[in-house]
Amino acid sequence: MATISTRLAPSPVLPKPAQQEQGTFSNHAPVQRAGFGKTLGIFYKMLFHKPRNTRPVGAIPVQPLTREQLLAAPDHSVFRLGHSTVLLKMRGKFWLTDPVFAERASPFSWAGPKRFHAPPISLEDLPPLEAVILSHNHYDHLDRKAVIQLADKTRYFLAPLGVGDILVKWGVDASQVRQLDWWQRSEVDGIHFVATPAQHFSGRGLFDSNQTLWCSWVMIDGARRIFFSGDTGYFDGFKRIGEQYGPFDLTLMETGAYNVDWPHVHMQPEQTLQAHIDLKGRWLLPIHNGTFDLAFHAWHEPFDRIMALAWERNVSITTPAMGQAFSLNQPERGVAWWLEVEVQGSEEGLVN
Repeated sequence: MATISTRLAPSPVLPKPAQQEQGTFSNHAPVQRAGFGKTLGIFYKMLFHKPRNTRPVGAIPVQPLTREQLLAAPDHSVFRLGHSTVLLKMRGKFWLTDPVFAERASPFSWAGPKRFHAPPISLEDLPPLEAVILSHNHYDHLDRKAVIQLADKTRYFLAPLGVGDILVKWGVDASQVRQLDWWQRSEVDGIHFVATPAQHFSGRGLFDSNQTLWCSWVMIDGARRIFFSGDTGYFDGFKRIGEQYGPFDLTLMETGAYNVDWPHVHMQPEQTLQAHIDLKGRWLLPIHNGTFDLAFHAWHEPFDRIMALAWERNVSITTPAMGQAFSLNQPERGVAWWLEVEVQGSEEGLVN
């Protein structure tokens, strides 16, 4: 591997790190993968039998952001930029998860899932970043052009094992890259980052399946604790993470792109809520939704389901619009902005 972070010995109560055999990583628990025939069937359905409601009929509301606004924002402000891209302000500096600014989550510029909305701020206008935090090597989480553009304004890239090697191949200086195994920690400006397990997979093509690791992240800024799920199925690791590092002030939890055909690598909303509870989370912010069409459910269904479940279980949930600030110092639930999108689209359809 091109570069490895400083390895801090995990606590004896923690389980073993990621498993790697013959150059590929695996989950601790067996994960059922779709066979070749089933995979072809899923792609066929994606191409020719997609329900119409997987894309919004109206415009997604986006609150534009400027660099000046971000610089003036208080610490512990959180901004959703789209999908799993979240900008956090801690200790007067900026930290960005899974930056994807591309028009499509695809290896092609002319095909593949297309964005529902523009990012609230451009890559050029982003302020300098202290670190980019990466969860795994999939097109909707690791955007090559974004990484290359961010390299000159980012101090560090924190990545699971193997993903850092990809960054170095793309031209990121090896001194900027810290690669971590599960349960390893790295400190940047007094903030502790722990690469924690997730149940998923990785790869950008036909021949690199699981050659790089996937992970979730724990972020510890003094008394504040934030959890970023990356992509994952539901597994007992959430309880282990919650016992070791919880409670969390905020969990950024995957809630979208789920389906009965891939139950082990993406969570249904009921599982997302349970994972948040396992983590001992205080506020839940659903991510991995509202930007790309990656499944067969209605684009707004993840919001509808997780909101209903949270209200039923008395869980504090926030659903800021893209670009809207959420403050850990003064948390608010936000509004159900997605409902207006469908109303707007229906009204425009009637007018036209």
